[in-house]
Amino acid sequence: MLSPPARAALGDPLAALNDEQRAAAEHGEAPLLVIAGAGAGKTMTLAARVARLVQEGADPNRLLLLTFSRRAAQEMQQRVAALLQAALGLAPGAAPLLPWAGTFHAIGARLLREQAARLGLSEDFSILDRGDAEDLMGWSREVQGLSSRDKRFPLKGTCLGVYSRTVNSQAPLDEVLRQAFPWCAEWGAELRALFRAYEAAKRDQQTLDYDDLLLWWAEMMREPGIAAWLGERFTHVLVDEYQDTNRLQAAILLALKPTGHGLTVVGDDSQAIYAFRAAEVRNILDFPAAFDPPARIVTLSRNYRSTQPLLDAANAVIALAPERFTKNLWTDRTGAQRPQLVAVDDELAQARWVCDQILARREGGLKLKSQAVLFRTSAHSAGLELELARRRIPFVKYGGLKFLEAAHVKDVLAVLRWASNPRNRLAGFRVAQLVAGIGPASARRLLDAMDASPEPAAALQAWVPPAAARGDWAELAALMRGLAEASDWPAELGAVAAWYLPQMERLHDHPAPRQADIEQLGRLAAGHATRERFLTELTLDPPQATSDEAGDPFLDEDYLILSTIHAAKGQEWSSVTVLNVVDGCIPGDLATATPVQLEEERRLLYVAMTRARHHLALMVPQRFYVTQQRRFGDRHLYGGLTRFIPPEVAAHFDSTGPATPSWASGPLTPPPGPVLDLARRLRERW
Repeated sequence: MLSPPARAALGDPLAALNDEQRAAAEHGEAPLLVIAGAGAGKTMTLAARVARLVQEGADPNRLLLLTFSRRAAQEMQQRVAALLQAALGLAPGAAPLLPWAGTFHAIGARLLREQAARLGLSEDFSILDRGDAEDLMGWSREVQGLSSRDKRFPLKGTCLGVYSRTVNSQAPLDEVLRQAFPWCAEWGAELRALFRAYEAAKRDQQTLDYDDLLLWWAEMMREPGIAAWLGERFTHVLVDEYQDTNRLQAAILLALKPTGHGLTVVGDDSQAIYAFRAAEVRNILDFPAAFDPPARIVTLSRNYRSTQPLLDAANAVIALAPERFTKNLWTDRTGAQRPQLVAVDDELAQARWVCDQILARREGGLKLKSQAVLFRTSAHSAGLELELARRRIPFVKYGGLKFLEAAHVKDVLAVLRWASNPRNRLAGFRVAQLVAGIGPASARRLLDAMDASPEPAAALQAWVPPAAARGDWAELAALMRGLAEASDWPAELGAVAAWYLPQMERLHDHPAPRQADIEQLGRLAAGHATRERFLTELTLDPPQATSDEAGDPFLDEDYLILSTIHAAKGQEWSSVTVLNVVDGCIPGDLATATPVQLEEERRLLYVAMTRARHHLALMVPQRFYVTQQRRFGDRHLYGGLTRFIPPEVAAHFDSTGPATPSWASGPLTPPPGPVLDLARRLRERW
């Protein structure tokens, strides 16, 4: 077989691919599973396969490309276009687009709108974001009388979590409660009644929540005629990150392509870390056997990210998994530095050591942006954040308040949603109360009047508000009338912003950064053809943070990256430090009940380790202060290196740090003597 340089000399447009990648790109029509190791170039491989299909005559309008983020879909589009330009000799910008490339939820929303009339849906149905879905669940909870019980009933967020897990896992409610929400198990009957009420409320308001976009799509595929039509409509279906699919998504794919003909899935079972979202690792493990003959497996094992010593350690960690597709990552980037196991006395010492190393690498020429600190849960970085602030080291932490969770953003979007769907009580209830003089009772009277009318928009215009609100209400009524008649997008958003800004100044302190978010909405709106597409895509794939709450990281020339491991998946940095690599943190205390949970924790550590290109340090504090564990104060918890790094795996690391590591000297034991209840002693002095 020709080498990549030899192919390039012959003008091969796929010359950059190695032999494994090329085998996947040139595969025929039979079902294909591409096991793509971390940093093995899966995005380029999938893009190359799409380009090859188009080059060989496949209609781009009949290719369905499913990803887990809009950014991933856009990147795939760009790579496919570049490859097709090279293969077909096209001018820049002349390559065909892939109109059916997007996330599962976005594609589901498009298909449901196409088939809305046949499914008993309004074509103008609204999509609830997580916050709105919680509010509607809370509304249903109150109507059902579940908020006034003598015994503690789960809050609306927990109820929505149970509902979502049940829908996406396709498991019985009792099983979901027993495995994931045991503290709610006694409320099974009440939760069933609540979920029926929640479903009825969505139906009455012509709304779907995020989970419905998959559930309705899957149910639609149970109709043989629709399933056969869609299976024929899309000649090829290609799926990225298949290890992150849930049972609903797998069922949709099998209904689209029951024989596997034209189906390609790409993923890595060793990076399956989203069980808390109902992702099912068995989807990828069982994929080959779902077809007769079984799907072909192509493994991408050459890593283009990390040095070999880092890969040796990561391979050793994941090799202990009892069930996986076997692969050993390799690279020709040898490198001399081995990963480090860093023993420190406690979390304060951990924070100091991490900051020292970050600054030392910065002085050595490595920008802060090229360094990341990862952790199992957001709370694990609290001590480090204090030390970073003390030393004035700028950082950005991934997680926290999302863009759509900010009150002022939700206000503006609620106006647009109410204009698009006057039956949307949640949006109307929020918008009406933005008017000075209108409270919850008046807002409910308005919505009741609209519900009772066959023309809710006309009922809104005819409604008589309280005397104190009449002047301001007239402005809102005029705005809603204009939005109902308008077809000039995105100028409509400008009209909403002009009405809302005075309300925002009245309702919120510090309006300047909030106004910047409204302006950002305007910039986002310019990229969408219609109000409906804007609302749908913003709900399904929102920006991650608000300038008001998260701050603007770009005020500084450079900044360190802090991130949970889950949020870091798919990213890479030159230097990576992982906090608290000890039992109780990785794996977490609450994630060791079953072998399935424990194996996901092993994969989580593997994902963290494979984010690093050149430097990797795993921090091992020898003890912790754990709050709320004793009646009169904190307890001292003595930790030890995670069980995922036994001695034979630790041999791939260099041990360092200011403390004597527990794995070198045996388990640490507390000093002799009674436990000192200092908090009580100090209190008794008074």
